Amino acid sequence: MKDGQSYEDSSLMRGSVVFSKAGRDKGKAMVVLEANGEYLALADGKIRTIAKPKTKKAKHVQPTNFHIQMQPECGRNLQDADIRKQLKNFPGGEVNWQRTM
Repeated sequence: MKDGQSYEDSSLMRGSVVFSKAGRDKGKAMVVLEANGEYLALADGKIRTIAKPKTKKAKHVQPTNFHIQMQPECGRNLQDADIRKQLKNFPGGEVNWQRTM
């Protein structure tokens, strides 16, 4: 962190779509389930489910301006299938995020 910079970023809230910048899941689109300080709980609905989310530092994700709906319209709880369906329709969801220098 530089000059009091905080990981509490308004773009990193529940339902935000992010791309992983580091690790085995590099370039993968994921959804923020929970933001706790500098750590995020992330899920993709397939490998990283709601029951076992990936914990990752906020500095290791690339935020986007997109959010998914975290409350299904029928009033039931969010399921992994809902996350998969919404990430599939995410613009650029199939394209891997590439780091540019």
